[in-house]
Amino acid sequence: MKLFFWRRESRAKKTQATKKDKVFKALFSAQGFPIVLTLAILGVLLVLFRMKGVEQDYQYDTLIRKTNKANLENKELKAKRAQKTSVKNLRKFASKYNLKRPKQNQIIIIP
Repeated sequence: MKLFFWRRESRAKKTQATKKDKVFKALFSAQGFPIVLTLAILGVLLVLFRMKGVEQDYQYDTLIRKTNKANLENKELKAKRAQKTSVKNLRKFASKYNLKRPKQNQIIIIP
């Protein structure tokens, strides 16, 4: 009885070994190797393109942050300029430096 089971296991191992050999021979034969090589190259290229896309996403995100920061700084500077050139502030400067209001002929309007 043991001999019979031993034979079944050995046959199973032989068929597995022969299947592995057949697959190995098929993949690395003259017809199968170019296909395997092409698939491997496509896999590597897929990974590289995906990595490059992620890298560009990080760069894009960094540029968006810098742009938002510059826009915020620009708004703050415009608010400071508006505050400095307000009528109330200009009148303070005029009284501080003894300046007079301009006469009608001294005003020049630039279109």
